[in-house]
Amino acid sequence: MSTETLKDGMCEIRWHGRGGQGAISSAKILAAAAYLAGFKGVTSAPNFGAERRGAPVTALTRLAAEEIRIYSQVETPDVVVVLDDTLLRTANATAGLKPGGWVIVNSCKNPKDLGLKGDFQVATADATGAAVDVDLIVSGVPMINTPMLGAIAKATGFVSLDEIKEALSDAFSPKAAHKNFEAAKLTYQRTKL
Repeated sequence: MSTETLKDGMCEIRWHGRGGQGAISSAKILAAAAYLAGFKGVTSAPNFGAERRGAPVTALTRLAAEEIRIYSQVETPDVVVVLDDTLLRTANATAGLKPGGWVIVNSCKNPKDLGLKGDFQVATADATGAAVDVDLIVSGVPMINTPMLGAIAKATGFVSLDEIKEALSDAFSPKAAHKNFEAAKLTYQRTKL
């Protein structure tokens, strides 16, 4: 999946995480970075239910060359981002993934070691380790959502680190934006395709 292919149509991204991991926030920041990258249509939305801290949650991001007029949930994503690798099986995270799409997982394993089978590409990135390395920790918990933006940039190429940096600067204070960006950059460098 190339940047050119994505900009010709629409890309649907489904995020899988647990309550408190920031999937919803990162879905929004990715949409902002994509807008900076030249996508004219960007949306993000949560999928709400009876969420609580630690419970499985989903969010979505849509990117398109033109205005987006679709507001339903993403059922056939082009990209699936998984913040907690236990959700690969318990939440059936790869359900509906389009052929040739991406599964991008927060994991220190190699992509082939995840044992995922299907007509899709797999990328892994140790976002947890990157968050720990730059001390991106809140209330004793490594924040992995924004580091995963680096893995998305590396795997798909439809946003750059510069655009992620600018989107983070719009979302956080200068000090927090810097730390979040350092973790995203480190995750980008450590992403295994």
